[in-house]
Amino acid sequence: MSARRPPFTYRVYGLCLKSHWPLACPEGTGPGLAEVELFEGPASLFAEAYREAARRWDEEDWFHYLRLADGSDYLRWSGLFEFVVSADGGRVTCRSLNGPAREAFHTYLLGQVLSFALLKRGIEPLHSTAVVIDREAVGFVADGGYGKSSLAAAFLGAGCPVLTDDLLVVKEAAHGFLAYPGPPRIKLFPHIAQRLLGDRITGIPMNPHTRKLVIPLPADLSSHDPIPLRAIYLLTPAATKPPDKRVRIRTLPPHRACLQLLRHTFNTVVTDAERLKPQFLLAATLASAVPVKLLSYPRSVNVLPSVRDAILSDLAP
Repeated sequence: MSARRPPFTYRVYGLCLKSHWPLACPEGTGPGLAEVELFEGPASLFAEAYREAARRWDEEDWFHYLRLADGSDYLRWSGLFEFVVSADGGRVTCRSLNGPAREAFHTYLLGQVLSFALLKRGIEPLHSTAVVIDREAVGFVADGGYGKSSLAAAFLGAGCPVLTDDLLVVKEAAHGFLAYPGPPRIKLFPHIAQRLLGDRITGIPMNPHTRKLVIPLPADLSSHDPIPLRAIYLLTPAATKPPDKRVRIRTLPPHRACLQLLRHTFNTVVTDAERLKPQFLLAATLASAVPVKLLSYPRSVNVLPSVRDAILSDLAP
């Protein structure tokens, strides 16, 4: 591990992120919600962790996770990269395997990997994509693959910036909650990107196992500052018997909203008892302070502009 001071400082998810290599994130100074340093480590640094983990893993699995004896977390995506997150979450050591694309490496580092550091720093993230509407954040919550990013792309096409894609950090403030920006990018399948953002949109594949692209966003379509959280929409399937082609929005009572937010906190790997109290506290406090609404619509890219318009109408005074 390098002992020299990291030359780059960024602000993402409210963290003060200090890195030994440049990242596609806004530069920033100050303490932030917590500080995390990123280092590049040699193979020898990971050798012992890999030997300990290999005794417990199925080698056919693509993703591997193990809590090591010293409390640190070892993460490995076979053939792509591996990471060690220190026990206190203040340091992430990284190593690329077989030279994956830089954008793919950064996407995993600034998403799944940082979620482990966030939890260790006492910050509970949500599995949510959020857009900026009239200087306020609107979050879309759903299971992976349901269409959070696709819906956000419909707002992008209308000129609404993306605050964060897939991982959302919020913090209670004097009047509600603040939502913190993630990296300025969005992940979309090519046909959805072309349909909603135009043919000239390009990106880098996330990994060799998917066609989904990592698409960088320009400054005018991303947000660099924390902003008030206006509402959260929980994406649910539309009724299929009989087929329902309408867009439906319904506000949940706080107790049901709390349960849904608990289901959609980010990172389902860490399940230890230490996480349960802050996880429940966030869900309960957030559900009582911010409207959480069920949003159902047909799963078709063609209907997304109509879904966007329904949300805008729902948010109108």
